[in-house]
Amino acid sequence: MEGTTFWALAVLAAFCIGLSKGGAPAFGTLAVPIMALSISPVAAAGLLLPVFLFSDIFGVWAYRNHIHWGVVRIAVVGLLVGTAVGWATAHVVPERLVRVLIGLIGFVFALYLLTSRNGEVDPKTINKKAGWFWTSIAGFTSFVSHAGAPPWQVWVLPLGLPKMVFAGTTAVAFAIMNMLKVIPYYMLGQLQFESLKVTLVLFVPAFIGVMAAYQLVRVISVRVFYAIVTWMLLAVSVKLIWDGLTG
Repeated sequence: MEGTTFWALAVLAAFCIGLSKGGAPAFGTLAVPIMALSISPVAAAGLLLPVFLFSDIFGVWAYRNHIHWGVVRIAVVGLLVGTAVGWATAHVVPERLVRVLIGLIGFVFALYLLTSRNGEVDPKTINKKAGWFWTSIAGFTSFVSHAGAPPWQVWVLPLGLPKMVFAGTTAVAFAIMNMLKVIPYYMLGQLQFESLKVTLVLFVPAFIGVMAAYQLVRVISVRVFYAIVTWMLLAVSVKLIWDGLTG
């Protein structure tokens, strides 16, 4: 497993995970595809889960005063359902198909945001049914390949949350999402304890990523923040579609 290429990709993937927990969620979706250039996607998902969990601690702590608990309470229901479906269908649903579907959802929604009202997001009343639906999708896609960001953003971006609240609420939701995966991943044999030494090393770039993204989110304007998030969603969606069609 170990080698120069492996370590370069692993450090980059861990840094992306850190960025996602620091307020740029779309970066987390890139982690497994990056690692899949060196090891299998299934092995990559198992190897990176502890890095996600470690980064969640610092992401939640950094945004502890900027969390919309109403959104989180709605999300928990959907995340439980999505994780359960992902676990039940782990050996049935082709990962390539899931990546294409996630990519198409994110791509269409990002284009909608970029072409309507100059990409601005209008605040909307929280719709529980829409929240349960999209967070169920997010829980499922996160379980399959740590790619829950596109469905999550389809629901949360239109809510027009303040940038810090968006980042904090996302940090908590994804921390819950990742904790829900621990037992299923263990039962499926995806958590490999012999790779613990590798995981410990990856904690360092992940922590740096969290702090870097957090500082960036604090200083940029709301308009720029949402523009960055939307463009990242578009880029990640294109990457997922490409990976699904060519992988």
